[in-house]
Amino acid sequence: MIGALTVVTLFSAASFVFYGISCLTSKRMLLEFERFGLAKQRALTGVLQLIGGFGLAIGFYASFKLAAFSAAGLAILMLSGFVVRLKIKDSVVASAPALMYALLNGYLALRFFGVWI
Repeated sequence: MIGALTVVTLFSAASFVFYGISCLTSKRMLLEFERFGLAKQRALTGVLQLIGGFGLAIGFYASFKLAAFSAAGLAILMLSGFVVRLKIKDSVVASAPALMYALLNGYLALRFFGVWI
């Protein structure tokens, strides 16, 4: 039976791999980062999303330490994204997905750190 931790971890990992690729290749994401005033950080953000997503997936199966650090990094990245969206006056509803991913990955980081600390 697949547990909730497995489902949530793999959901987050897949989401970040998808969004990392999108961030690097999509015209829509290019326009979004220009709107955020962060056009120069788009590629770095996409690469960090890919590293975090793959780190989370690989870490889940190979090293909870890797999963913990990947989840923590993604939580920080998404918390930063939430703050940026609020700073540019996006609505709380439009900003909510970033906050939800920050909280989700914060939870995962705590769970994975708890396994090996």
